[in-house]
Amino acid sequence: MLFVFDLDGTLVDSLVDLADSANEMVQSFGGPRLAVPEVAEMVGDGAGELVRRALAAAHLSVDPKDGLQRFLEIYDTRLLYHTTPYLGVPELLAQVSRRHALAVLTNKPAEPSNRILAGLQLSEYFPRVIGGDGPFPRKPSPDGLLALMAGVRPGDAALIGDSPVDEQTARAAGCHFVYAQYGYGHRRYGSSLPDTPFIAERASDLLAVLTRLETAAAGVTAS
Repeated sequence: MLFVFDLDGTLVDSLVDLADSANEMVQSFGGPRLAVPEVAEMVGDGAGELVRRALAAAHLSVDPKDGLQRFLEIYDTRLLYHTTPYLGVPELLAQVSRRHALAVLTNKPAEPSNRILAGLQLSEYFPRVIGGDGPFPRKPSPDGLLALMAGVRPGDAALIGDSPVDEQTARAAGCHFVYAQYGYGHRRYGSSLPDTPFIAERASDLLAVLTRLETAAAGVTAS
């Protein structure tokens, strides 16, 4: 099978570094500091959307392009201050990569995404990483996912992510969706759950969930 992972909120907990960078950007323009849970709800649609939402929440009349440039400059210096893999993720990848192809599809730009993966010793598991600034539109467009799935039947592929954006991307590509409920994107679901039987309440649950998905996919193929 092919397992495609979202990055922020799925493989790594980068929320504090993102929130601190967004707040430093906002405060550099004279705005108030935003609460971390508030920033968490802004993450998932790319750096540009995070900046636009942060500026709006801080009631700042700043050109989003200027805000984005400032945010990227700040975030570039603090990618790995607090960012860590979720508990059990390195072990999961080491085990699953022995049997399956792995890739990353993120709305974060590719360069910082690759630096985070390298800094956390996760790069070896992901020969293919597609970022939000590459040749494909950002999620929820399925284009990047479909490119990763080239030559793979939709039933033999899954996108693992923590937000409705990831779910929409998987649906549009026709592949399975595994919900990383532990990620900060869960706030965007409110009290509801996505329509998928494959839900990992904790990162440590992912191995069991992916194994169950693998078994289910094999059964469909055999039938």
